[in-house]
Amino acid sequence: MRTKTAFFLVIFMILISASPIRSQTSPFSGEWKLNREKTNLQGSQLFLSKIKVELKSDSLLTTRTYENGNGEEYPFVENLSLDGNECKIIIYDMPRTSKATSSPGDGTINLESTTVFTGNNGEDNYKAKEIWKIEEGGNILSIAFTNSSSAGSTTGTQYFDKVK
Repeated sequence: MRTKTAFFLVIFMILISASPIRSQTSPFSGEWKLNREKTNLQGSQLFLSKIKVELKSDSLLTTRTYENGNGEEYPFVENLSLDGNECKIIIYDMPRTSKATSSPGDGTINLESTTVFTGNNGEDNYKAKEIWKIEEGGNILSIAFTNSSSAGSTTGTQYFDKVK
């Protein structure tokens, strides 16, 4: 009887001590809204205006909302593993292949994606590379990006404020 009680007490203590670890969230997790003052928006192109992130130890679930110059929003959901394996989804009739990795050394997340779309000159590939980083004590998400297609390439950094 004493061994059973001791066994259950040990199991109970392990569960109690592990629960704070499980309840901790990543600094990436949460809702983020584009800081338009810190971010240089280029022309009338679609831009990422907000992003909802749920980061777990092995996966990254995002709801990205893109916006055009007229304020129209285009959201889509993407669920990626953080081990560099490719994920395929369809966004508004456009196939997208993405992969993500986390870098524990510097605390960044690296994403690469290719979205196939039909432009004025036929089918084209829009390639994006992003490096996500948490700044200013967890209040800013910066996304350094390089985007390219047959029309050329752009680079820059977008800054997002954490929605409280």
